[in-house]
This record gives sequence, C-alpha cells and structure tokens, in this order.
Amino acid sequence: MRTDDIAPSLWNDYLVRWEESSVFPRENAPGVFLAGARYREDLSQRALAEMTGIPQRHISEMENGKRPVGKANARKLAEALNVDYRMFL
Repeated sequence: MRTDDIAPSLWNDYLVRWEESSVFPRENAPGVFLAGARYREDLSQRALAEMTGIPQRHISEMENGKRPVGKANARKLAEALNVDYRMFL
C-alpha cells in the first residue's frame, strides 16, 4: 500500500466542512456574504442603505445574523451589489 492511499483517509478525521465550523456558521452565511459583497463594492452600510432604501440598522443586523434578509431585501441588495439575490437566502 502506498502512502498516497493512506494520507487522504488520515486527513478525513481532521477536516471539517466550513459550514460546520464555528468560524463561518451556516445560519449567518447570508450575513457574511452581504458584508463581503458590500466590502467588494467599497460601500459603507450607510451608502448601501441609501441605494436600497433598507435602513442602515437593518443592514447591520443582517450582516451580524440578527435579522433575516428576506426575499424583497435580497432582491434590492443583489441589484445594488451586482450579485444573485439567492446568495442572501
């Protein structure tokens, strides 16, 4: 048996999917994506709020996983950030 055949099975005991890690919990994936997309477009929360009509406080709560994005807001955010709205759902 070659070591190449053994190594993957050894690593499988230590690997954790990103969704299962505490660093990127799945329940806040839309918030993490929102913050990243906003950063990529070089927008402040206030600027994004003005573009979308969504209160800045709500954007902050969405980014921090304290408020669901919802379909209507997802469409507004997606248009402003040039992404697919489904990434926020």
